[in-house]
Formats: sequence, structure tokens, C-alpha cells
Amino acid sequence: MEWTGVRYADGPRVEVTTEVAASPEVVWPIITDVTLMPQMSEELLTVEWSDPTRRPTVGSSFVGTSRHPALGKWSTTSYVVEYDSPRRFTWAVSDPQDPSSSWGFVLADDDSLVEGGTRLMQWMTMGPAPSGLSLAIDAMPDKEQKIVFVRMREFEAGMTRTLADIKQRAEGAA
Repeated sequence: MEWTGVRYADGPRVEVTTEVAASPEVVWPIITDVTLMPQMSEELLTVEWSDPTRRPTVGSSFVGTSRHPALGKWSTTSYVVEYDSPRRFTWAVSDPQDPSSSWGFVLADDDSLVEGGTRLMQWMTMGPAPSGLSLAIDAMPDKEQKIVFVRMREFEAGMTRTLADIKQRAEGAA
């Protein structure tokens, strides 16, 4: 990731993409099983569905607990805001109308891929509502751009690892 100089209020976004030698129908159940995500993350410790259905549908929610060396340990509630099988899965953190961040996956199959393959993208956008990162920014406002850049770079590295894990799982199941 190159230096962007963006501020939190700019709604910084990170996207990571990979190609998977498995169909969207094989990849879909992996990316929508949010309880698997801690196995693919160094920061996310646990995820539990809040809803009795324990499955993703628009409006369903789950609680994730994370730990970061500089930010400590915290839990957030996320809400599924888009569930378009097997194409798009998106959730908003803390408040679906005014999230502290939004995360999602986009799956595509097209002629440029190996037959039966999937282009898988994971993305995240900070804000617009404040998050735990806002505390660090408030404490050091003169370093906001660097704080945001470092965090976005961490997200990019984490998402790259997550997509590699999803790819391995999907290709092993295909």
C-alpha cells in the first residue's frame, strides 16, 4: 500500500483481490460463515451470532471480539446489510445506518478466469462514525494521516492472509 495521506473523515477504503480455482457456490459458504473468520485472522479472536438463526440474512447480527497490541481488546456488534448469494456479503460495524466501519466480500466469475473460477474481493471502509481508532487520532491529531495509513496497511495485510486462507479452503473443497 502506498502512502495516501487520507484522514478518517475521508472514509479510507482497502480492497484485496485474489482468484480462486473454485466456483462462487463453493466459495460462498466459506465467506458467509463468520464464525470461521477468527481462524483466518491474527486480530479477530471470536465471532458469535447474536440471532437465534445463527446464519447470515439481512438484518442479522454477530459479535466479534478482537485484540490489537496498540489498541487493546474490544468487542463490536456487526449487522448484515447485504446478502446476495453467491455475489455480495456486506456487514456494518456498530450501527447499520452510521457504521464505524463496513466490511464485505464480492464474488465474480467471468471469461478471464479459469473455467469455474471466482474472482474474490474483500474490502473495508473506515467510518463514517467514530471507532476505536478515533481515540488514537484524538490523542495525536497531528499524526492522523500516519495513524490511518498504518491501520489501513494492517487491514490490507490481514485481508491478504484471509483471502489466502479462503482460497486454500475453497480449492481443497472444489
